[in-house]
Amino acid sequence: MAVRDDHHGRPQRASKKHGPHKGSGGKRRRGLSGRGNVPKAEDRPYHPAHRAKVLRERAAQKHTESERARDRATAVRLKEGYELIVGRNPVVEAAASGMPISRVFLAGNLASDDRLARVIERATAQGAPVLEVPRGDLDRASEGAVHQGVAIEVPTYTYADLDDLFERASRRTGRPLIVMLDGITDPHNLGAIVRSAAAFGADGVVIPKRRTAHMNATAWKASAGAAARLPVAQVSNVVQAIKVCQDRGCFAIGLDAGGETTVVESGLADGALVVVIGAEGDGLSRLVRQTCDVIVSIPIASSVESLNASVAAGIALSEVATVRRAGAAEAGA
Repeated sequence: MAVRDDHHGRPQRASKKHGPHKGSGGKRRRGLSGRGNVPKAEDRPYHPAHRAKVLRERAAQKHTESERARDRATAVRLKEGYELIVGRNPVVEAAASGMPISRVFLAGNLASDDRLARVIERATAQGAPVLEVPRGDLDRASEGAVHQGVAIEVPTYTYADLDDLFERASRRTGRPLIVMLDGITDPHNLGAIVRSAAAFGADGVVIPKRRTAHMNATAWKASAGAAARLPVAQVSNVVQAIKVCQDRGCFAIGLDAGGETTVVESGLADGALVVVIGAEGDGLSRLVRQTCDVIVSIPIASSVESLNASVAAGIALSEVATVRRAGAAEAGA
């Protein structure tokens, strides 16, 4: 091995080590090597961000537990297969129809109201308890609807069949008047149409089973209790239901902004009739439109683009009722 002198002239054995490579960081090269995946700050136990994360999770858990405790403590918990009808008019109408009442909920002293007193009498006669509950509980149970301090728990709505509507017509006038809805998705509109149908002498309302509003508490309230008096039937297919009605002697008129005539001018209002109402905005679907015998419209000012579906239905049914009354008066004379 080579020997060299140090700076004092003493012999020194040469080192086997090579000097540090330029640009390598020298003896700290190893310390500068990568450490792999570094955890996020909030996942490092001793980092302030981790403590903040823990505090947030605890707060969220506490809030969830508080919500669960409040739900458990609420006095208004619906039984399976039941729903709420809220608001004074819908409650009074439903009770007057003989609908079975499971429970009555009152927020405040409302027993002095004569109409509600009769509701309480009917409920008591059926063995249904009357419960006084906090208004906040009723707010949550009704999902923010205007309940006016009263609600009743009733079985979920039972739909009729199309045949039931024809049987009802045969008992009444012998001339069916059926309202059929094509894609009405707003339960407020559904309820309002049921109300108009009941007011103008229809034998029932028909809705499809899918992609439509259903007779929930919102629709029931919008009907102002008319749903307790007028049957609502469900069908699998609106086009097929129209054809069934046509086979049974009905003409089908479709209500659409682009109709070629009016209800009165169609000459069909005095006979067995199906009035088909299209969806909000979109109107009648193509196949439904093709299946109807006549497409009618309601004349409106040119400055108004269109009418709400329930408003249009009410006007059309009013025109049908007017024609029928006039026909009955002429026959009586």
